Amino acid sequence: KMAGGEAEVARRIDPAREPGLSPEQRRLMEQVERAQRQRALQRRLRGRNALLGVGIGALVMGISPADGYTFYSVSQERFLDELEQEAERARAWA
Repeated sequence: KMAGGEAEVARRIDPAREPGLSPEQRRLMEQVERAQRQRALQRRLRGRNALLGVGIGALVMGISPADGYTFYSVSQERFLDELEQEAERARAWA
């Protein structure tokens, strides 16, 4: 039908209230709507999962440099302790 010179496109109908639909047509419409809702849910979940992954990655990358520095400084302290022990052994030997 033409309304104001434009074609009517994708008019939304309620299958339960539409008198001219057969039970098969109603079932098909419900099946299509269910599939569309499932695809929309999948898209939303995919977006949330990507955002969560980026957030966790940023958190890990933010913590890692601090941990790396801690490991480095502890290893340096051990190195200096070992060097000092060697110097004391050398002094005791001499």
